[in-house]
Amino acid sequence: MSFAFLCPGQASQKVGMGYDLYKDTKIGKEYFNIANDVMNIDFQNIIFNGPEEKLKQTQFTQPAIYLVSVIIGELLIKKGIKPVCAAGHSLGEYSALALGKSFNFETGLELVKIRAEAMQESCRNNEGSMAAVIGLKDEEVIKVCDSNSNEGIVVAANFNAKAQVVISGESKAIKSIIPLMKEAGALKVIELNVSGAFHSPLMSSAKKVLSDKLLSTNINDSNFPIYSNVTAYPISSADEIQNALIEQLEKPVLWHQSISQMINDGVKNAIEVGPGKVLQGLSKRINSSLNMNSLEYLEDIVNFKHV
Repeated sequence: MSFAFLCPGQASQKVGMGYDLYKDTKIGKEYFNIANDVMNIDFQNIIFNGPEEKLKQTQFTQPAIYLVSVIIGELLIKKGIKPVCAAGHSLGEYSALALGKSFNFETGLELVKIRAEAMQESCRNNEGSMAAVIGLKDEEVIKVCDSNSNEGIVVAANFNAKAQVVISGESKAIKSIIPLMKEAGALKVIELNVSGAFHSPLMSSAKKVLSDKLLSTNINDSNFPIYSNVTAYPISSADEIQNALIEQLEKPVLWHQSISQMINDGVKNAIEVGPGKVLQGLSKRINSSLNMNSLEYLEDIVNFKHV
């Protein structure tokens, strides 16, 4: 049986995640120790003991999810489950690329650390927020955003599932557009508890910092195709990967388009490689024909039947 690996992004974190991987696997202990060195803090303590408010800070959340996701993926590959392709939701694209050997674990963690710190800095300098719009088609959300542009920057940022779009932009523009989304027919508009306007033009300073780092990093072709957030199509060459990661910060995440394209390309089975079950939930709404498993604990990995 062949599988796609799907790696989660920010908001899948929880205090204590990965402890069993650290305690009971060689690669878990090795990667957690590398992470402590790269982060230059007692990173294990933040992940295992929190507090939750600290783990939720972008600068810690992103490296933590990357760390746990890559360990899970490596354990699955060691078990004999070699993915035919992969995709990652925003930050998760780095986990997918590390598993595809576009860069090694440590290089990926350094990239994620810089990305997270740069995004957090952009959030401090630009007051932004995000909101989930439920019940409107993609094009309707885009139309309302475009018509409200004189109130400030607001764009469609995450196309998570059909009729579930996250918008991102300046805080005042987000607040002013909520009633307009409801007038256009949205069933619900929920402001998200995030620190800034991810995947919007407000991330331009973070994009510059990350771009400089990516352009000086040795990136390899991926061992298997990675469905890009930016295009929703599979990429595998080093140049494509480098460009996709640079563009990703300001461009929307085309998630349901990526999963639909994957299914169109013949993928029938997928594994959520990382903490939580966010992507499994989205997949059910995108196309329930995709047979999806979420594996986040060592026990899940050991007991998983893949033939």
